[in-house]
Amino acid sequence: MKPIIGVTVSQRSGWRIFPLVAFNVWLAGGRAVRWQSDREIDVDAVDGVIVGGGDDISPDLYGSELVTSARLDPARDALEKQIIEHAWTSNTPLLGICRGSQMLNVVLGGDLDQDAYKTFGSRKYKTVLPRKTVTVEDGTRLAGLVGPAPMKVNALHSQAVNTLGRGLRVAARDEGGMIQGIERIRDPFMLGVQWHPEHLFYARRQRRIFAALVEAASAYREDRSQIDGVDIAVAQS
Repeated sequence: MKPIIGVTVSQRSGWRIFPLVAFNVWLAGGRAVRWQSDREIDVDAVDGVIVGGGDDISPDLYGSELVTSARLDPARDALEKQIIEHAWTSNTPLLGICRGSQMLNVVLGGDLDQDAYKTFGSRKYKTVLPRKTVTVEDGTRLAGLVGPAPMKVNALHSQAVNTLGRGLRVAARDEGGMIQGIERIRDPFMLGVQWHPEHLFYARRQRRIFAALVEAASAYREDRSQIDGVDIAVAQS
């Protein structure tokens, strides 16, 4: 069986975002299931998680106030908070995309810059095309996946990770110094990218991100199967 990946999406835009993410998961050898706040979900039934892009995150979650215009979805915030907390404690592999990267940071105690382009003075892009240049930090998991050379990526965000959450480190920055990637310091796989690799499926380096998630999910499923097998054997003895 292919590893099963739960993918969170917005109720408003999930109909167009999920198929593209699912396509990337399929290319990597996995199978995606759609999660959104108006549906029943079972985190224990999947082998990995993608927290997708979309709506802004309520600043209430990180003890701040809304300082710029934003489209919020409190129900989605609550769902993804629960999913990330479960993934962190259960060691479920997780990939955060754009909003998902920000949510990973917030759930782990970090915060966001709500007007990051103003803070860093970076050139603002609003495109699915690879126009923004990011530099990958040496010695990171991300560097091991995509290599150390700068990458051209897309950008659809205005907010960005500010103070890092616990157990995380910076994996990539743009030319102005704005954080563009974060990752868990230790295993297992937990990575957040500010760009949208699902739109860049024609780029080998971007496909490696999904491949790494599916590979980690496959290993996670195998580990769980072995544990379950041991538990059954003990119960029967």
